Amino acid sequence: MRASLAPILALLALLTSPSLLPSAAATTTAAAATFLALHRAFPPTHHRVQLDRLRARDRARHSRLLQNVVVGGVVDFSVAGSSDPYLVGLYFTKVKLGSPPKEYNVQIDTGSDILWITCNSCSNCPQTSGLGIQLNLYDSGSSSTAGQISCSDPICSSAVQTSATECSESNQCSYTFQYGDGSGTSGVYVSDALYFDMILEQSFMANSSAAIVFGCSTYQSGDLTKTDKAVDGIFGFGQGALSVISQLSYRGITPKVFSHCLKGDGNGGGILVLGEILEPSIVYSPLVPSQPHYNLNLQSIAVNGQLLPIDPIAFTTSNSRGTIVDSGTTLTYLVEEAYDPFVSAITSAVSQSATPLISKGNQCYLVSNSLAEVFPPVSLNFAAGASMVLKPEEYLVHTGFIEGAAMWCIGFQKVQGGVTILGDLVLKDKIFVYDLARQRVGWANYDCSLSVNVSVTTSKDEFINAGQLSKSNASRDTLFKLLTTGIMVVLLHVLVGQCQGQGVYHSDVLLICVNGWAPSFLLT
Repeated sequence: MRASLAPILALLALLTSPSLLPSAAATTTAAAATFLALHRAFPPTHHRVQLDRLRARDRARHSRLLQNVVVGGVVDFSVAGSSDPYLVGLYFTKVKLGSPPKEYNVQIDTGSDILWITCNSCSNCPQTSGLGIQLNLYDSGSSSTAGQISCSDPICSSAVQTSATECSESNQCSYTFQYGDGSGTSGVYVSDALYFDMILEQSFMANSSAAIVFGCSTYQSGDLTKTDKAVDGIFGFGQGALSVISQLSYRGITPKVFSHCLKGDGNGGGILVLGEILEPSIVYSPLVPSQPHYNLNLQSIAVNGQLLPIDPIAFTTSNSRGTIVDSGTTLTYLVEEAYDPFVSAITSAVSQSATPLISKGNQCYLVSNSLAEVFPPVSLNFAAGASMVLKPEEYLVHTGFIEGAAMWCIGFQKVQGGVTILGDLVLKDKIFVYDLARQRVGWANYDCSLSVNVSVTTSKDEFINAGQLSKSNASRDTLFKLLTTGIMVVLLHVLVGQCQGQGVYHSDVLLICVNGWAPSFLLT
């Protein structure tokens, strides 16, 4: 009987030989991590904008972020620009919804909770996009797995929802988000299947799906109607109960943590993971409790190792103050009490190597040498001893040339009272981990074009080691896994047949004939 198994076992040994294993296999244990391809789009090169438009975009966004915060009004920013236009960057990912699944491009937004997609019945919504992507409309009628959320549904009536939740005449749970800048969206909540690639036990990747609740936008206004930065919707990654990460982790489908690594140079792109990226150099700082956004305790700022004279109260979290990590903001915004000493320190540090000048209200410098030779490192120091060290490219913006010298301007913008917002300018080229289970955010400098190590969990709140995710070897890895799994299935079938008439124990890890012989082996 053992001899009859020899050919199968020999083939299995060959397939699982280390020499045939992919060099960067995506290895996980127990539960699953979900990966979404991340892209960054730029408008055509002739669609260039200046810093004042970037500020206007962020200003409109911040009024939306602060709509539920008790403040005196929307903070306005002074206009700045440059002679060399600056490209607008937007990070987005693709999600598949409905049956059959349809693909949608949605902005990655850590500053909001809800995933919403433009519906086919939407009025006054963009039909084209200046980002070079095709816009797709969601049609619940064409999906066999779509369902309506009625007004009596606990999702609609529970305290999870805000005052924006309404009940339509058709008894559908609806919403209206009116933003401080005059833009807004309204629609109905629906339920449908979300499809994604999931890494299961021992490196096996499978196509998976889960029913989620999201918004179907039937009306948009203001900046949301503009075509230059139009996408199919917004993917909110906030901590609210209706965010996708909360829905999936609550059911144990994914860990209660997500990570991203946004590539800053070239055409952008990066990695977005519903799981925890592991990197030895990651430092963590606790989230401020009971806040609607990812608020951190920023305690001080240092330039070239020297702490700036900033009153700590400037960073204290309250209804109208604090420090937010927001992937939907392009630049970075400092409260006035921190901005002024920061600019003064930078100007003083480069006085011997760069020529300072004011360009349209913004502090700029003419530089002939490389940035690293002229500009000092900047450290943002957070609670728990976690520091975020910024390279010059992460607090400066290249805005052109004057008489052969490169002009770099301070990329941090002044907030006259309010919230410090860490946008993509400082988030880029770093691993960021949003650990909702442990209520902390971690980061580390990283080349986001490289593969990453990812941890998955055996339950919602437990973390174990995982292997390496490799984008370049994805197709080879998948083929290998399918071949290996196929052989495993055949072998299991043979073994089960040979165990007939005996007690059989079969788990995800091993198969044992209780009253007879069969080999025990790990499923990889």
